[in-house]
Amino acid sequence: MRVLIDTNIFLDLILKRKYSQEALLILNAVEKDILKGVILDITILNIDYVAKVQVKDIRDFLLLINSTFQIVSLSNEEIKQALNMKNNDLEDNFQYICAKKLKCDTIITNDKTFYSKDLEKMTSYEFVKNILS
Repeated sequence: MRVLIDTNIFLDLILKRKYSQEALLILNAVEKDILKGVILDITILNIDYVAKVQVKDIRDFLLLINSTFQIVSLSNEEIKQALNMKNNDLEDNFQYICAKKLKCDTIITNDKTFYSKDLEKMTSYEFVKNILS
């Protein structure tokens, strides 16, 4: 199963937020090749930007992500497509285009407003409960 992991899932884990245990289970499943994890290249930058003040060894975590996940960039045409979408959250649009491009089965996000027009979207809790259990 190929899944796109939204930035907030990683942030839940490293910032020890509400769904950190579910995030850890998902990351472990990707590490063990139970899941094929996909992220957009900007995810690395976003994690660093948000978490580096609170997390001492953020680089080690980013290196783990880099070695574990398939990291994808968008082409100019795909970025244009994302910019022209009706949804106002550009990061969500980029990730949606990425998930479509790689034919992901599910987008895992804890963002209730994440745009996922014709792709399955699950929270980390739902994913662990319904898929990993």
